[in-house]
Amino acid sequence: MIELTQISKAYDDRPLIKDFTYEFSPDDRVGIIGGNGAGKSTLMNIITGQVQPDAGKVEIGSTIHIGYFDQHSEDLINTINADQRVIDYLKETAELVTLADGSLITASQMLERFLFPGSQQYAPIHKLSGGEKRRLFLLQVLLSAPNVLILDEPTNDLDVQTLAVLEEYLEEFNGCVIVVSHDRYFLDRTVETIFALEPGGNLRQYPGNYSVYLDYKKADSDVKSGTSDKKPEKVEPSGEPSPSSAVATKPRKLSFKEKREYEQLEVQIPQMEAEKAEIEKVLYGNPPDGFSEVQRLSLRLAELDHQIETSTDRWMELAELASNG
Repeated sequence: MIELTQISKAYDDRPLIKDFTYEFSPDDRVGIIGGNGAGKSTLMNIITGQVQPDAGKVEIGSTIHIGYFDQHSEDLINTINADQRVIDYLKETAELVTLADGSLITASQMLERFLFPGSQQYAPIHKLSGGEKRRLFLLQVLLSAPNVLILDEPTNDLDVQTLAVLEEYLEEFNGCVIVVSHDRYFLDRTVETIFALEPGGNLRQYPGNYSVYLDYKKADSDVKSGTSDKKPEKVEPSGEPSPSSAVATKPRKLSFKEKREYEQLEVQIPQMEAEKAEIEKVLYGNPPDGFSEVQRLSLRLAELDHQIETSTDRWMELAELASNG
């Protein structure tokens, strides 16, 4: 989708990013962290093409559409025609949006989902509060049908209720999500990989959410301070901790993708078992006339047996991960 190859960026001889390489995939859920001025927004601007790196290459796929909710949304909000109706503003972007399951949702339904009741949808934008205008701008970004969604410090701009709806929406979002945030709780609920911008322009990758990242850092700190006899994690050239790392971390939890798979299997397995029972009832109770139909049902029965077995094995594997909390 987006490929960064050995990119570097510095300002006033201060390196922010040095020799960073990464290829974003459609299923990525990446959280980017670092102190103020560490280069988080610079990295976002490099990814979106608003800033050119001093060295390295950025390649963006021809079908990639980036939706960017940034810290400067207020500037864009102020350019909106204040007399325009809320629903009309969104319909200028799209009247329908396709969800991950292929179903369509209207602009009005999206407004309702993001806490705009029907009566408010036909009100002029100047009637909205500042927080409601930011929520409207977020909806405009989502309705633009991005397959890469970048959220730059969303917890600074959105209220708690909107964040809860956004978290739920991201679970169903069919694309890459990149979040810049200092809010550990939002990161824990929305990302699966942490990019940590460290002094000297180092950008290190950590698998897991923010809490898992803290486990890595604590274990590393304990080793350095001599309070642990565990060895620090091995780090690959990419900056990502090695899978063979000896650092103790919490048991791995379900990723967002695995959570969706787990929930789908809980529905699909009973459906397959019910279909199997119906076929067995026909074959062994009142078999149809004609060899071709019997053969078709027998083949379907064998297929279901295999699917149920493999799906149940996978469900048990995911259930064990789900039990980690």
